[in-house]
Amino acid sequence: MNDKELQVRDKRELEGEGERTKPGLVFVPAVDIFESEAEITLLADMPGVASENVSIDLHENQLTVSGEVGLLTSDKEEYLLQEFETGTFHRQFTLSDRIDQNAITATVKNGVLRLVLPKAQKAKPRKIEVRAG
Repeated sequence: MNDKELQVRDKRELEGEGERTKPGLVFVPAVDIFESEAEITLLADMPGVASENVSIDLHENQLTVSGEVGLLTSDKEEYLLQEFETGTFHRQFTLSDRIDQNAITATVKNGVLRLVLPKAQKAKPRKIEVRAG
């Protein structure tokens, strides 16, 4: 068995030079990116973040993904032990002109954000037909 399979990855706090304007922890979501002929898919691990608490902004080729995870208790409950850290997930990506920015889609399921970044028509590989002259 591979040792990597047994390792648990802890939440990693965002390290940045900018000043924060909001209190609380900011985490960097773990991301997998893969590609097919038609699109690039990005999976971001954001446990505890509901779809209504995810924000995706695109401005001048900069894609910003953020999600808020809050307390999981009701007003009538109090913590005896709290190991689950709450805060904000935040990550940014620079998109190239290979992406059709108007066709990007996003879904959240089981704490995983799935962004589908379709390739622009000019970036897709194509077969050129050769005709007899």
